[in-house]
Amino acid sequence: MDKAREHSYRPRRSWRMAGLTTAYLFLTFAMSTTPVQSQTTPQPPVAKVIPKPDTVNGDVRVDNYFWLRDKSNTDVISYLQAENAYTEAMTTQTKPLQQTLYKEMLGRIVETDLDVPEKLDDYFYYTRSEEGKQYKIHCRKKGSLQAPEEVLLDINKEAEGHQHFDVGAFEVSPSHQLLAYSVDTNGSEEYTIYVKDLTSGQRLPDAIPNTYNVEWAGDNRTLFYATLDAAHRPYRLYRHALGTDAATDMLIYEEKDEAFYLDIGKTKDKKYLLLSLGSITSSEYRYLRAADPTGEFKVLSARRKDVEYTVAHHGNLFYIVTNDGAKNFKVVTAPEDDPSEKNWKDFLPHREKVKVDDVEPFANHLVVYEREDGLRKMRIIDLRNGNFHYVEFPETVYTFSGADNPEYDTNVVRFTYTSLITPRSVFDYNMDTKVPELKKEYEVKGGYDKTQYATERIFATASDGVKVPISIVYKKGIKRDGSDPLLLYGYGSYGISTDPTFSSNRLSLLDRGMIYAIAHVRGGGEMGRSWYDDGKLLHKKNTFTDYVACAEELIHEKYTSPAHLAAYGGSAGGLLMGAVVNMRPDLFKVVYASVPFVDVVNTMLDESIPLTVIEFDEWGNPKKPEFYGYMKSYAPYENVKAQNYPDMLVDAGLNDPRVGYWEPAKFVAKLRAMKTDKNLLVLKTQMDSGHMGATGRYDYLKDIAFEYSFILDRLGITK
Repeated sequence: MDKAREHSYRPRRSWRMAGLTTAYLFLTFAMSTTPVQSQTTPQPPVAKVIPKPDTVNGDVRVDNYFWLRDKSNTDVISYLQAENAYTEAMTTQTKPLQQTLYKEMLGRIVETDLDVPEKLDDYFYYTRSEEGKQYKIHCRKKGSLQAPEEVLLDINKEAEGHQHFDVGAFEVSPSHQLLAYSVDTNGSEEYTIYVKDLTSGQRLPDAIPNTYNVEWAGDNRTLFYATLDAAHRPYRLYRHALGTDAATDMLIYEEKDEAFYLDIGKTKDKKYLLLSLGSITSSEYRYLRAADPTGEFKVLSARRKDVEYTVAHHGNLFYIVTNDGAKNFKVVTAPEDDPSEKNWKDFLPHREKVKVDDVEPFANHLVVYEREDGLRKMRIIDLRNGNFHYVEFPETVYTFSGADNPEYDTNVVRFTYTSLITPRSVFDYNMDTKVPELKKEYEVKGGYDKTQYATERIFATASDGVKVPISIVYKKGIKRDGSDPLLLYGYGSYGISTDPTFSSNRLSLLDRGMIYAIAHVRGGGEMGRSWYDDGKLLHKKNTFTDYVACAEELIHEKYTSPAHLAAYGGSAGGLLMGAVVNMRPDLFKVVYASVPFVDVVNTMLDESIPLTVIEFDEWGNPKKPEFYGYMKSYAPYENVKAQNYPDMLVDAGLNDPRVGYWEPAKFVAKLRAMKTDKNLLVLKTQMDSGHMGATGRYDYLKDIAFEYSFILDRLGITK
């Protein structure tokens, strides 16, 4: 399961203008007391105030905009539409720039393209895209890459008639004759499972709604899947036999603890099914032989407070990555016939400066994914003799990600390498010969020349003396006199690392003289587990002060100045945006907060909201006075005040299950009522989607073009 409100650092939100009349573009929301102005001076909507008092830990609070939570209320929808209309009116002047940006970004991608095929048994699986089509096409070939193509799933055809279409699970059966896949058509992240016969091409009658994921057993006719509770938490595991009514499926396990979520998967060697039960700080796994789907899942290691672990399997051993007595995690082994803690043996001991992220077993090798000094590393261990080596990478600032690597019996591991200036490149690395083979470097059309760009890493000094890394990329020739525009991204939650990756879309900023920087603030995982722990719970403010320190360092070193500095963060990174804009609005010219988690106190007080209970270990439980007081001191919605704010773009998704649309809506409403400046503040709500925004690749590019154009326009860059 994704770490709760995790949000990719690239702009991903979307918005569609549907059915708004011309009059709507220039009206003030009907509930406002502000008179309607002329059509040439559109006025922002003003949300009505309906005080809702509340008392928490003896503290009397009043929420004037609680009513915006009820999307069944037509007044709420009207308000959001009025905000969308105002956004449209106030960004009309950016339309030419939006078109220019869209054409630039589209012009850099290969519209008809093929991903590198991955071999599994006798098949080569891959996806491809076709010019003019929004979605990928899933295909395979049997025996060799010269064999005839078989289309498994054309998402373009499946998505016909839907504004939003997302494929979640995509699992081929062990026999390769059946495909189980799941679909979300409104952004709510509630998926329906379907099964397709790959021989006949027909969809089977089996359809299972309200699911999270799915996994095949070893018999090619049994599926295990997780379902969601009312708070959108995967909590029940069911077993389904093909051809039977899903209503009669057997409940295998129900997770009663609301702080835990449930997942189902399979070991790489296909020998075991793994039932994963996890909170933010604790783990429990149960295992079952895949060939015995009607058997009983056994507990590998019972959950313990603040002990996390993950599981892989090789031979007759489980390989376990755990933080039990190892803050940065270590690797232990356990025999499959009794893998309880008493039989755990250290395989790779704990190291204070190196964090173990994961392990991946192959027939003769174990790949260990590590992180040191903020960079990812790949250790290859030969399980036949215990020898190991590290994969060498050519740049000092880079990152990589492992591919699916579905094949177990191979000496080749595939990974994707990238940096802020190096396009995504797929390598097959021979673990015996230590020789990498470049399978594909994804083309950047238009003559991209990486030598024209530079990347570097500097450090800011936080308020408590900690050194915070900043990754920077720019086109050579910047002035470094404080006049350069700069976009500073930040996230800093859930221990998620924001690694320096390439984006062809970002070239539209760099080529206009903008510097792009990533603030690797505490709360993320870039510098090890302590980096995460020092940015959560009662240390959360370190995330915000780190970001401020990074902004100040970039200004001090004359990369930019407050008049030219833009800030961006999404989801939990949107919380960061809300916090720093309250703390230091003077540092920024423009701020983009995407699906921002800004109503922290109210959300964490409401256990009916998805993710709330799960995230007590991330933010704290505000029903406890210590956490309530601390949380209230930084929560963006609580701390809006009468002061000047920079230009701001805030967006939301009406069907978002991770950050309710009302959080950004309430935040904007309160800002409108209290801010003392005349700077631009706009809210756009995607009325038919959720947290991740547009699913089609062309719609996605249009969204980015809008977001970029807003930032550039506010910085005075109009072409």
